[in-house]
Amino acid sequence: MAVGPVQLIVLGFDSPHFQGEVIAELERLRQSDTVRVIDALAVYKDKQGELEVEHLSNLTKEEAIEFGSKVGALIGLGIEGEEGMVTGAIAGAEQTAEGVHLFPEGEDAWDVLGDIPADSAAALLLIEHHWAVPLRDAIARANGFRISDGFISPLDLVAIGLHSAEEAQRLHALETSRSVRR
Repeated sequence: MAVGPVQLIVLGFDSPHFQGEVIAELERLRQSDTVRVIDALAVYKDKQGELEVEHLSNLTKEEAIEFGSKVGALIGLGIEGEEGMVTGAIAGAEQTAEGVHLFPEGEDAWDVLGDIPADSAAALLLIEHHWAVPLRDAIARANGFRISDGFISPLDLVAIGLHSAEEAQRLHALETSRSVRR
């Protein structure tokens, strides 16, 4: 399994009304081998401020073990050289055999969790962009490297003519609004 570029995305949901749409879309992207969810932490804070936390991943058991083995090998290599690499690979595979859980749980585990208002939710998604593996490898063969990356707001796309101002405002509101839009 070639590991593609990995991105952390943190999303917020006011008065969430989940119907499985987000998970279904992540599964669709997984089925098309576009992205893989390495780990995800869904957090809901009820009206009394109590947290409900759930881990999600769409890696198969074999992919989780291979991912853990690679991460463990890299950690072991950095700590004890080649001998540590072998030990780390074994430990990483064993630790991820029951699933990848990179996000620790608890309100203090991630700063953002304490900031979630009551009756809202957040999702922390660790997504592998599997579609980007061939592109990344081609860039590396050309001696290229990433200098920066980030999402571009629809508002910024107006200046180059990719969106009308009205369409950009609508898309920007969809991406950033804390109120429900129908």
